[in-house]
Amino acid sequence: MGFEDTYRLSAHAVITNELGEVLQLRATYGDRNWGLPGGALDPGETVHEALLRECREELGRNVRIDYLSGIYYHRVYRSHVFIFRAHFADSGAIALSDEHSEMAYFPLPDLSPVQRQRVRECLEFDGRVQSAKF
Repeated sequence: MGFEDTYRLSAHAVITNELGEVLQLRATYGDRNWGLPGGALDPGETVHEALLRECREELGRNVRIDYLSGIYYHRVYRSHVFIFRAHFADSGAIALSDEHSEMAYFPLPDLSPVQRQRVRECLEFDGRVQSAKF
């Protein structure tokens, strides 16, 4: 990889409800898939700053980061994804941005295979950051 090549980084939050279901948002762009809250890092931003900003923008809520559980490479997007366990830092309703059309909590078996692995490894965190390629 050359010095001037473009490369993507993103940070995403695993947030669960009282039943242990995982918060997912449906995108209004691209393939309109469901995904974890979060998104791409802005220039000069740390992965932690990006996650806090993205959650605030997408959910209208502040989150607290519990831990980084995994770093995953996605060939299709030429991107590394940082997965964090997080929880809401405040009370109130979620206010979706225009980037998402709906939100829902899903049980782990209902997630896509890639999402299921990343979330499972996050929820079963044993102090070791996981890594995988998709």
